[in-house]
Amino acid sequence: MSGRPLDVLEASLDEEVTVRLKGGTVYEGRLGGYDQHLNLVLERPALVRAGQDGGAGLEEAPDPEADGGTVIIRGDNLVSITT
Repeated sequence: MSGRPLDVLEASLDEEVTVRLKGGTVYEGRLGGYDQHLNLVLERPALVRAGQDGGAGLEEAPDPEADGGTVIIRGDNLVSITT
């Protein structure tokens, strides 16, 4: 997939994505939304790898054992988003 970043995010809405944050934290979940600052809404998040920051950048840290839920990830903490 190639194109402008916001076009790529638009094409990835409602798809499973892997999000890598500064500090090494990695989450997987469904991309529920985004904005022009690359703030993300991640639905049904699962913690794949905890980083040094302990999940900084999340409005609330999801429980990796729980199903469901939604988190908001600040765009300035993103390193990458893959589908």
